[in-house]
Amino acid sequence: MAGEFGAVLRRLREDAGLTQDELERRSGVSVSTIRGLETGKRSNPRMTTVQQLADALALRSEDREELLGAAVPGRRGGGAGTTGEAEASALEVGAAQAGEPAVAPPAVRAAPAEAAEQLARAVAARWQREEEQRRIQDPYPLPVRWKAACETLTDHWANIRRLPPGAPSGPLDLSGRLEGIAETYRSVPSGRLVVLGRSGSGKSVLALRFILDHLRSRTPAEPVPVIFSIGAWDPTAVTLRDWLTEQLTRDYPGTAAPGPGKVGLASALVDSGRVLPVLDGFDEMADGLRRPALEALNATTLPLVLTSRPAEYAAAVEETDVLTSAAPIELVDLTLDDLDHYLPRTTRKTDRSDPAAGAWQSVLKKLREPSPDRSAAPLATVLSTPLMVALARTVYSDTPEHDPAELLDTELFPGVQELEEHLLDNFLPTVYRRSRPGARGWDPERVQRWLGHLARHLTELRTPDLAWWRLGHGLRGSTRTLVTALVTALVIGLVDGAMSTAFTGSLAGGVLDGTIVGPLAGLLFGLVHWFTYTVTGKDIQPSAVRLRIRGRPETTTWRAGPRLVIGALGGTFFGFAYGFVIGLLHAFSWNAGLSSALELGLIDAIVFGLVFGGAAGLSFCLLGLLETPLDIVSAVSPGSVLRTDRRTVLTQLCFWAPVFGAAVGFGIGVVVDLLQGHLGRLVMDPTGSLMLGTISGLGGALGYALTLTAWGQWCLLTRIWLPLTGRLPWAVAAFLDDAYQRGVLRQAGAVYQFRHARLQSRLAQGRRRG
Repeated sequence: MAGEFGAVLRRLREDAGLTQDELERRSGVSVSTIRGLETGKRSNPRMTTVQQLADALALRSEDREELLGAAVPGRRGGGAGTTGEAEASALEVGAAQAGEPAVAPPAVRAAPAEAAEQLARAVAARWQREEEQRRIQDPYPLPVRWKAACETLTDHWANIRRLPPGAPSGPLDLSGRLEGIAETYRSVPSGRLVVLGRSGSGKSVLALRFILDHLRSRTPAEPVPVIFSIGAWDPTAVTLRDWLTEQLTRDYPGTAAPGPGKVGLASALVDSGRVLPVLDGFDEMADGLRRPALEALNATTLPLVLTSRPAEYAAAVEETDVLTSAAPIELVDLTLDDLDHYLPRTTRKTDRSDPAAGAWQSVLKKLREPSPDRSAAPLATVLSTPLMVALARTVYSDTPEHDPAELLDTELFPGVQELEEHLLDNFLPTVYRRSRPGARGWDPERVQRWLGHLARHLTELRTPDLAWWRLGHGLRGSTRTLVTALVTALVIGLVDGAMSTAFTGSLAGGVLDGTIVGPLAGLLFGLVHWFTYTVTGKDIQPSAVRLRIRGRPETTTWRAGPRLVIGALGGTFFGFAYGFVIGLLHAFSWNAGLSSALELGLIDAIVFGLVFGGAAGLSFCLLGLLETPLDIVSAVSPGSVLRTDRRTVLTQLCFWAPVFGAAVGFGIGVVVDLLQGHLGRLVMDPTGSLMLGTISGLGGALGYALTLTAWGQWCLLTRIWLPLTGRLPWAVAAFLDDAYQRGVLRQAGAVYQFRHARLQSRLAQGRRRG
């Protein structure tokens, strides 16, 4: 594509009669970049660069489209028309809502197409790594198969096949196996598929395989499949498209960038049909939410893939209706032949005389022997799902000291439930007794307690997503706010006392000032946190942006006005309260009367309110101007999101402290001069201004970080309070990453999830009993 783009660019430049130097002067694109594009040495030109070149060449619409078609994969050919129509439709809708002309520049229309290709690459890379981490191909994938589900869960075949009225219709042949899931989906004309299977039957693995196979054969005209954990969706609180947009922004932060029609890029991708939602875990939704969820899905025409346990989906269908135009398939159980082929290949060769012999041969042979009542052995029933086979492999195949023959003991394990509980209960001790190179050792009993707390935390929040920025939500809202206020008061009080002592040389004065400022700041920041997040029930989300000090930031949206208002109101409130308290203390130290004390307190409140309000508004406004979105192709994992948010917060601190401090120190002098005589005789010496600015900058930055950022709450609650109370280890991030490496957790974008819902449920039950 780079060579084609270069040839088109060179031809159009020569047709315009321009040299490369003249094109540089007109477009602002350096001549080295132009030369590299024309020779093919530079690939993947940015759309902003393409737009600048097209404008400088004053191209006609057809020539502009040709240049864009050479730059954007899939813009030409059979799929180009479909892609272009989807882009134009989305832009027309956005422009109509914004009150703008419906026709947008072609370069703007190309932005979602380029973003979709970047998203496809990011999705493929992420789930390829996840498949390797789950060892799905070791030694080969279990043979997941399916058949068409019962007719009561199936819509009319005419709807599924998108037939016109009166056309004859019949059922589709939907049977297949794991390696053919992408072909099965494409054989459904409606583009809507429901995957049903009992717990542990391989629905999530099937969704992962669908993502990779579909992307491998995807054309540019097709949408990008993205997995969404639908169990975290509350359809009564947020619409499907808005929720998909939020999840896409969380897992792919680059989609927070501005898109066409003054909407976010994530919203543009969803609304233009460039995202194919793979909604995993319909059965994990809270009771009472499945019916409104199914109704909301039926209200849209989005192509999608939905996974669920049969009972939960059937109950929702009985309450409302089947998923419109959706073809349901149901996963079937593994057979003894499947086990014969798979389990022996997962064990080490221990018998040199017979290399093919292993620990499972005798067990599998025993399972084929008919029972007196001709019923299936409990172990055969248990090992009919990929989940239990994976657990049995972990407990017995990967640990030679364990003999799977004990699973045949009917006195020890009289039924299916006892066998399943045995495998679930032994999974954690097995994987944590196994040492990992470079990893620290963890006490299995403590691990059981910590993971039990996390499992119960997710159960109470009614979500499968283990987000590091929500770990503190296991505490009550009042407790969370109280801990935040107390720690913030302690930190700011210590900083204030130390700085006051350094400036004045008086330890007593510093201790007194810190004792006043610390609790007051903790109270006010705690109230801001309470009203902003606890009362409203909102989460403090990690930042989807970074700060760009050098160059011109591509801001996500223009938020200078709202930030100015929010910062000014918060700063004024704090400054008014702080000034009033300081005025009262000064008046009482001078033995002034009550009326004089109130007057002095009110004067100081007005002065400090104006100073802190203006400084906070200015600082918030400048922070917004320096924000720029992350790249779509950036690798996103819980650890990377945590590190990115930490860097963003630390950069904000380094920017906030000097800017806010300078604004306060300079502003106090300006306000004193402006109000001199109007409020009486006001005095503020340069040393006092410097001290106030320095302490305010440090204290304000720390208070903002601890109470209003995700990383600050992580430090307060997850790194201090929860380990202090024994709920989590001190090295929480290392513990979660180690659990992921051991196969206990899985990564779903920016969050962790328990590898198996059954394991999460079992751990939560054990935690409640404990």
